[in-house]
Formats: sequence, structure tokens, C-alpha cells
Amino acid sequence: MNQFLFGLILFIGLMLPPVARLMESVMIVHMHMQMPLLVISGFFMAHLFLHRYPQFFNKYNQNGVPGILLFIIIMCYWLLPRTMDEALTINTVEIFKFVSLPFLAGVPLRDSWKKFSKTWKNNIITLFTVIFLGMGWLYIQSNDQLCNNYLVIDQVILGWGFITMAISLVIYLIYIFAVDPSQYE
Repeated sequence: MNQFLFGLILFIGLMLPPVARLMESVMIVHMHMQMPLLVISGFFMAHLFLHRYPQFFNKYNQNGVPGILLFIIIMCYWLLPRTMDEALTINTVEIFKFVSLPFLAGVPLRDSWKKFSKTWKNNIITLFTVIFLGMGWLYIQSNDQLCNNYLVIDQVILGWGFITMAISLVIYLIYIFAVDPSQYE
């Protein structure tokens, strides 16, 4: 119950208009802080849903693949420049952001992640590494303004944020392959 309350408090805090406006005013904070925090809030709130409705998750996400596919689709949708831009100008899209990231990405992620083997987890991390490299390259190399609500320099900074995230994921993958955890147990 504590995890659910922590996730709910985080979710409500992120939805407060002054907090949302502040986080959405800077492009890199919008993409690399607000959106992941919304997923994390759903990840924590999933604890209650998984215990209250286990038959639903066992029936529709038995091996974890449907849940992780939903997570990947939602995350890729929110990586598009147009959707991030529309979240600032169209209220229904912003409401969809606050519903889809916690409940359609965070909850399925928590249920699916524990069902995957180490190899599948590393494959998903590799997929996001490639996606982040591609998005970083797109935002850095594009001379045109991709989002109407942000300046070109903001998108270049966001592109370098994507590259930094991809480098961090590569370092993590190298660590996973190089270190044997059984030596430290």
C-alpha cells in the first residue's frame, strides 16, 4: 500500500498545474523528467492493481509480451515531436499523456518486467538504446523547428539528452555483460 500511495502522491504532484507548466516549459525537462516520472508513478501504483486484479493480468499478460508491447507503443508515441507539441496546445492530448504514461506504460511495465528473462530485458534495453540514438540524431541534426512550442536550441539540447541516455544504457549493458553478480553474493 505504501508503494501505491507514493505513486499516487507523485502522480497528483505532477498533475498540479504549476508543476506541470514548469516542467513543460523546458523541452528536455518535459521529455526526460516529467514523462519518465509519470511512468514511475504508474509503476508504483501498479503494486495495488497487480494484487487486487491478478486474474486480469494473468489472463491478458500471461507471458509479459502484450504488456511490454503496450509499454513500447506508448513510449514511442510520446517520443514523437508532434505529440509532445500537441500535449502543450490541446487539452485532451495532455489529459491522454497523464493517463497513458502511468496507466498504459507504467502498470504494464511492472507486470511484464518480472516475467522476462535477463536476455529479454537486455534486448528491450538495447531497443531503447537504438531508439534514443535515433531520436538524439533527429533532434540534433534537424535544422527545422520540430516543435512549435520550443526553440531550435531546446531541441538540440533534448537531442544531446537522448544521446546521453543512450550512452548511459550502453554503459549499463557493458556492465551487465562484464560483471558476474554471483562473485559478489
